[in-house]
Amino acid sequence: MQKTDSIKERKDTANEKIKELEELISKSKYNKRTQHAIGLYKAQLAKLKEKQASRGKGKKGEGYAVRKTGDGTVVLLGFPSVGKSTLLNAITNSESKVGAYAFTTLTVIPGTLEYKHAKIQVLDVPGVVHGAAAGTGRGKEVLAVIRNADMVLIMVDVFHPEHHRVLLKEVYDTGVRINQKKPDVKIEKTSRGGISIGSTVKLTKLDKKTIESVLREFDANNANIVIREDIDVDQLIDVVEANKVYMPSIIVLNKIDMANKEELERARGKINPDLCISAEKNINIQELKELIFQRLRLIRIYLKEYNKKADMEEPLIIKEGATLRDLCSKLHKDFVSKFKFAKVWGKSAKYPGQRITKIDHRMEDEDVIELRIK
Repeated sequence: MQKTDSIKERKDTANEKIKELEELISKSKYNKRTQHAIGLYKAQLAKLKEKQASRGKGKKGEGYAVRKTGDGTVVLLGFPSVGKSTLLNAITNSESKVGAYAFTTLTVIPGTLEYKHAKIQVLDVPGVVHGAAAGTGRGKEVLAVIRNADMVLIMVDVFHPEHHRVLLKEVYDTGVRINQKKPDVKIEKTSRGGISIGSTVKLTKLDKKTIESVLREFDANNANIVIREDIDVDQLIDVVEANKVYMPSIIVLNKIDMANKEELERARGKINPDLCISAEKNINIQELKELIFQRLRLIRIYLKEYNKKADMEEPLIIKEGATLRDLCSKLHKDFVSKFKFAKVWGKSAKYPGQRITKIDHRMEDEDVIELRIK
C-alpha cells in the first residue's frame, strides 16, 4: 500500500510540474528576449511527458493489435458519432456497425478501399475524446494505431468544428506530426568536446544558447549538430527525442447534408478542411477516394515482358519516388543483384523504350517497365 501511495505521489508531482510548465509557456510572449527561456521550458516539458509515457508502457492492457496489409494504411480519427463507421462502409468493402449514439465502435474495424487497382487498408478506431493522449477513454491505444499507419484521416462534425483543434492536439501529443517532414538536422553524440553547432542556413527562430540548453536538457552535453533548414525549438526537440512519426493527413468536414449554407461556411472558416462530405448521402466520396490515393503518394507501374505487349490491366502499386531498385526488390529478392537494364516507356523516359542501365532510375506514375535480368 505504501509503495502504491509513493507512485501516486510521484505521478501527482509530475502532473503538477507539467501543468506549471504549460502555464508558463502559454503566458510567455515569444520574442528574442524570451526565446531561450521558452525553449528551455518546452524542453523540460517534453522530457517530463516522455518519462510519463515510458512509465505507462509497462502497464498491461488489451490494446489494439492491427496487422498492416495492402498498399497503404489509413486511420479514421474523430470524436464519437462523427460518422466514421458510415464513411468506412461508403469507401470500403467493410460492414462496420453504425448507430446514432456515442461509442458504437469499441474495437478497430478494418476495411479495404480498392481504387485505381490499389488496395488500401482503412481502419475505423473508437472515437477519440479530449485527453486521449493522456489515456482518457482508452485514447492511448487508439492513438497508438495511428503511429503505425501511413496516413490519418481526421473527421470533424460540421456542427462541432471546435473538435478539430482538440483532435490535432491529441495527435500531436502522441508524437505524430501530420503534414510535416522530418527536419533536416543531424545530431551526433561525442565523448568530449562540448557542443559544436553547424548550420547551412540562417536560423531565424533559434539562437546558439537555446540550442545548447535544449541538448543539455536531454543529456547531450557533447555533440555535433548540423542544421540544414530553418527550424524552431519544437522541431529541435522532436529531433533530439527521435521518437516522432511524420505522415500526411486529410481533414474532412462531415454531415454537410444536414447543415444550411451559413452553418457550413462557419465550420469551413474555422477548420479549412481538405474536403466537405456526407458519408450518409455519398456526397464527395469519389473525390475523397482520389485524395486518399494522392496523399498516400501511390503510383501505378505496368510490367512488360520481352517481345510481348504490356499488361495494362493489373499495374503494380508502389510509392512515389520509387526506383528500379525498389521495383526489383518488390518482385523478387534476387532481381537487384541480377539486374542488367530496363526499357522504359512513360513520363520518366526521355523517349519511348529508353534503355536504362542505372538501377536507381526513378519511375513515374503509369510508366511501362521491361526488366532485363541476368
